[in-house]
Amino acid sequence: MKLNKLFLAISVFFMLGLAVFAKPATSAKKIKVVTTIFPEYDWVKEIVGEKADNVELTLLMRNGVDLHSYQPSIKDIAKISDADIFIFVGGESDEWAEDAVKNAKNKSLKVINLLEVLGDKVKNEEIVEGMEHDEEEHEHSHSKEVSTFEDSDVEDRSLADWAGDWQSPYPFVLSGELDEAWEEKAEDGKKSAAEYKEYYAKGYKTDIKSLSISGDKITYTYDSGKTVSAQYKYTGFYIQHWSGGTKAAMYRFVAVDKNTGAPVFIEINDHMIESAKAEHFHLRMSNTGFDDIVDVETSFPTFFPSSMSASEIAEHLAGHHHHEEEKDEHVWLSLSNAMVLCDSICDALSEKDAKSASVYKKNAASYKAKLSALDKKYKVAVSNAKNKTLLFADRFPFRYLADDYGLSYYAAFAGCHAETEASFKTIVFLSNKVDELSLSTICKIEGKNDRIAKAVIANSKTKNLKIVTIDSLQSTTDKQIKKGTTYLNTMEKNLEALKQAL
Repeated sequence: MKLNKLFLAISVFFMLGLAVFAKPATSAKKIKVVTTIFPEYDWVKEIVGEKADNVELTLLMRNGVDLHSYQPSIKDIAKISDADIFIFVGGESDEWAEDAVKNAKNKSLKVINLLEVLGDKVKNEEIVEGMEHDEEEHEHSHSKEVSTFEDSDVEDRSLADWAGDWQSPYPFVLSGELDEAWEEKAEDGKKSAAEYKEYYAKGYKTDIKSLSISGDKITYTYDSGKTVSAQYKYTGFYIQHWSGGTKAAMYRFVAVDKNTGAPVFIEINDHMIESAKAEHFHLRMSNTGFDDIVDVETSFPTFFPSSMSASEIAEHLAGHHHHEEEKDEHVWLSLSNAMVLCDSICDALSEKDAKSASVYKKNAASYKAKLSALDKKYKVAVSNAKNKTLLFADRFPFRYLADDYGLSYYAAFAGCHAETEASFKTIVFLSNKVDELSLSTICKIEGKNDRIAKAVIANSKTKNLKIVTIDSLQSTTDKQIKKGTTYLNTMEKNLEALKQAL
């Protein structure tokens, strides 16, 4: 009997010992998800849903600072390094994230770069008429290079605008004399020096070594030494819409005599839309018709003045970014984009937590249905609106939203612009547009700064204009999140504000 009691005591002690050292069931490893901006954070919450205990979710930009001015702390970088999933925008404003990913401690880190996920859906930053210009724009005589414009503003031009002797930089690319330019571009750009060289080698490729333009006559000198000439007749311009969302005026000329051996159909583009002396120009050609000019986005034979040395061309190229425009980062403000991005987030969560994949997929489908329903409400609201133009006395980060629903707009600044004070010229332009379009409402983004809006109203003929706020979800705070702010209800409020503006 004593042995039985002793055995029982030892058994109980052993079982208690196991209980002490065993881990509680609730302490299973959580998936660590780190997000940079609020929309990403809220999408994850919606998809995780009832499985919230499975995920440790972190929002880095939670104190009201926006994407364009945020600087990560050492603690933030540490969180990314230890994360299972890291979600960031992927534009110029968070280039720091690339280094954080490269140096991450967790080598199985799943990265979601919003711009990479969207691919061809990503647009370039746009400068519209009347908007404050960045210093990147280059002055050319009495004109400026432009990438967006009203088609009605394009003026006819003659070959006199390109009169003179010109040379192709292609031989300098091949000889390596422009390598310094690629290295300088790589310091601030998104490509390596080798990638820039490859890009321009393909774009500049031509067997025309030089050309001379005098009156209506162009004389071409080829690498082989062959020289041909032709008189050309101007036939008008064509508006080329680039895949990035910008456009260009392509000035077209046809050879009067098609049998000279010179290119018959030529198209000249120098980034300008009115008569001006160009610093360089792009020349595309065909012998069978303008529609047969191919690869206009990747092939852009270019000509610089013959007087320019290779080093001078390299210096010019180092500061020329018209073929490498800044991406518009505000992709989250398109409901259709949001649906695509939620799919990517759902896939990442399902990969890291396969047992809960069916729940994540169910929640994602349910949430996307809500986004789709709201998208339809936006379409109905815009189709019923008499006015289809927005006027923002502020920055304009809503290009994706505007393009989704066919809206045009005027604004003081582009979405990524750092300025908050507009010039008097810009204010007068916006005020005149208010009067011209008979608008009753002007818009601004979140925040208390309505000085530009008030100045626009003060300078317009109609003094009783309303000001509505459309939230760009760039600087959502912890306080707002605790009060129930979500991506969906903010976009619903934006719809109501949009109805007033239209």
